[in-house]
Amino acid sequence: MASDPTDLIHRAQQGDQAAFEALYRQHVGRVYALCLRLTSDPAQAEELTQDAFVRAWQRLASFRGESALGSWLYRLTVNVVFLHLRGARRRSLRVLTTDDPSALERPAGGEGESDGPAVALDLERAVAGLPPGARQVFVLHDVEGYRHEEIARLTGVAVGTSKAQLFRARRLLREALNR
Repeated sequence: MASDPTDLIHRAQQGDQAAFEALYRQHVGRVYALCLRLTSDPAQAEELTQDAFVRAWQRLASFRGESALGSWLYRLTVNVVFLHLRGARRRSLRVLTTDDPSALERPAGGEGESDGPAVALDLERAVAGLPPGARQVFVLHDVEGYRHEEIARLTGVAVGTSKAQLFRARRLLREALNR
């Protein structure tokens, strides 16, 4: 059983489902985490994770190895999530308010000291409570390392809007975590 990533990729590109399954197992955790951070909805994140891997299987032949498979897969996942979110926005007639900092006022379970897991949970909860645009830019920029130009292209907003959303997200997170 070969565990060489290059060999697995080549075999999967040739239609080897077992090789693709091994690649899936290597990357599913990070892909799901990215989907969850972008959507704040575990069920939706599971569905989008599966959609991303279906798309990866369909497009694996286009992977040229110019970057790591993980990088290619994460970019593909971001595209899958944003296509889904754009479609959902179009289907929805309701308008989401994004200027409401009270969205972060979910009870975090008490004041608590700066204990590692508790702080991580508070941060995850605060990120999940960010308005959608600010959350997406925060996750893409500060968590995944995308540049504002890339975020603007992926999300369809101006670079200045991406920067403003990141500033806003950081401010709202500071307020939420300092309560």
